[in-house]
Amino acid sequence: MLRRWSEFERSFAALDELRRYMNLYDERGRRAWPNQSTWPRMNLYDNGSDLVLKMAAPGLSESDIELTLTGETLTVAGKREVNPPEGYSVHRQERGSIEFKRSFALPSRVDGEKVVATVTDGVMTVTMPKAAEDKPRQISVKAN
Repeated sequence: MLRRWSEFERSFAALDELRRYMNLYDERGRRAWPNQSTWPRMNLYDNGSDLVLKMAAPGLSESDIELTLTGETLTVAGKREVNPPEGYSVHRQERGSIEFKRSFALPSRVDGEKVVATVTDGVMTVTMPKAAEDKPRQISVKAN
């Protein structure tokens, strides 16, 4: 009985491996990992006075990334080139070169002149101060 359970588990392991391989390709048979529509991963936060975008940027420098602000849309584009060091040959490569372009509709207007972007330890942070008319204002309540 133990032998049958082992064969049963092996069958599911083979199906899982097949599923993983199938997920690597899109419907046209092209290699789809990493998926250009979801790479690099980004989070957009609102801290009240600013919108802050954090993006995982492993292997990217400031010269590899291009930010464009058009109205209330932020576009992040870039390219990661992966080449072996001089004098080395590739035996296995899991991180390939990739180009990406993603656009986001911002939830409020921002002051484009004051946008600051930095890359530190593989994380890009874009701080976008909200336009004065979109910043929250404290309203005092008075009793009659």
